[in-house]
Amino acid sequence: MNGVRQRFRQEIFGDGTVFAPLVLDPLAGLLAQEFGFSAGYLSGGALGFQYAVSEALLTTTEIADAARRITSRCELPLIVDGGVGFGDPVHVVRATWEFEQAGAAAVEFEDQVAPKRVHHHIGVEHLISTDEMCAKVSAAAEARSDSDFLIIARTGAMRHEGVDRGISRLESYIDAGADVAMAFCRDQDLQKVATKISAPLATITSLDQHSRQEWKDYGWSLIIDAFTSQALWLTATRDAYRKFMQYGSTGIDIDGMKLHRELVETTGLASLLDLERRTTEAEEFDEGTD
Repeated sequence: MNGVRQRFRQEIFGDGTVFAPLVLDPLAGLLAQEFGFSAGYLSGGALGFQYAVSEALLTTTEIADAARRITSRCELPLIVDGGVGFGDPVHVVRATWEFEQAGAAAVEFEDQVAPKRVHHHIGVEHLISTDEMCAKVSAAAEARSDSDFLIIARTGAMRHEGVDRGISRLESYIDAGADVAMAFCRDQDLQKVATKISAPLATITSLDQHSRQEWKDYGWSLIIDAFTSQALWLTATRDAYRKFMQYGSTGIDIDGMKLHRELVETTGLASLLDLERRTTEAEEFDEGTD
């Protein structure tokens, strides 16, 4: 796992931009890996939607278990959304332990109040003080056992207190031990923020917001899309179910056998099939060759 983290750290601190799509399960991670993404993002908000509850109700162990399932099946560096750290600095320590042990490459903590509130889903956020967040960041940095396990500090201040105040907060978080600074700002402020922040910058937005070259020119290191794949799944599934109930057919032309073969290939079942051919299914295959 150290190799995965080292590779991710090198890319984040390199000259390019890393793009990380939403990864809620091992299959999504394998798909992202197949198409060449350098990282994946386990979003608390999206996981909450997946479980039909709010992110505010998720536990440390629920998120750690989801992360462990992903990292056990693919080598894609995984960024875990640690939300508000599940409480005070001591709770941040436990979360950091759990996510690092689950094989994640990075954890993100944000400067909202704890416990997290459901209202954040509709844009109502309440920030904690800079000192409180610095204590959490410092606790996370000290708690990790692998220095390549990145600590990402996220602020909502730019949307609520202004760009300059957000920059000031992020610099304090970096001084407290954060490796990467995450913020949300307007397009016209992207370059300003990049010139003021001394650490790699990350944000959450659509992969289509800007081109890869534009993000590189802006000077941002990590672009996370925490919504597109879940939105596509919801849209496609809802449309198929609606059409079936309304018209008696989903209207989707699917080659079931082709899709099944793709799933077998993508999920890496070939080695398991080979093992059974040599053991529990050996007699069946021997008879087939007579």
